Amino acid sequence: MDNSLKHLERHFVLPDVAQVPLLRPIGWIGAGWRDFRRSPAIGLSYGLVLVGFLALILSYAAQRPYLFTASVSGFLLIGPLLSVGLYEISRRVAAGETPTLRDLAAGWRRNSSSIGLFGILLVIVALGWERLSAIMFAMLYGGQVPDLGRFMNEVFLSGDYAQLVAVYFMAGGVLAVLVFAVSAVSLPMMLDRNTDMATAMMASVKACAANPAPMALWAAAIVLLVAVGFATFLVGMVFIMPVLGFATWHAYKNLIK
Repeated sequence: MDNSLKHLERHFVLPDVAQVPLLRPIGWIGAGWRDFRRSPAIGLSYGLVLVGFLALILSYAAQRPYLFTASVSGFLLIGPLLSVGLYEISRRVAAGETPTLRDLAAGWRRNSSSIGLFGILLVIVALGWERLSAIMFAMLYGGQVPDLGRFMNEVFLSGDYAQLVAVYFMAGGVLAVLVFAVSAVSLPMMLDRNTDMATAMMASVKACAANPAPMALWAAAIVLLVAVGFATFLVGMVFIMPVLGFATWHAYKNLIK
């Protein structure tokens, strides 16, 4: 891995990255919560809009069970993009400013070309994952597609489709790891330093490679908290997503020198 990073640095001018303790991600979540408490109206407004949008998508996908599972997992893939405005709020809080709701949109205007290109990349990946999910279910699911509840029981709980579940989670896991590696801190870096997309992605990979255990814990914490958000019928997501967005800014500030 070290040799790979040295090879990358011959092609990109990458910043130095810090090595952090294993439990530092817990501190990032704590810092995200503090930012939420400093700007509760902004955090709640963001959370409510996001949950409303997500509820519409899931209500549509509920009539197409394979699409429902792809929507839930795809949400994790584009989560960093949805939080761009929150990075701007945390940046302003750290600078001693008092941010307003208008500043959520300001984040998108900072280095909009690089952020927009990366956003297009993430959307393409999410759409590709939806198509791949459809193909896997078509090839490996033998029955007529039932309603959502029955579909979940038959496919994920009955044990009758162990091959489908294994292939689905293996493919999704590989994709999630790759997306996490290139997006862990890249969007905050583009916003903060006006960095181009490729350099920010490679810096994110470098930060993950230098901190494999803490970043694995951070990824697990994100998945767990988002799962709690879904398990509470999206009510918890109103608070969880703003906190995670703010926390990602603090992860970037800790990791990228």
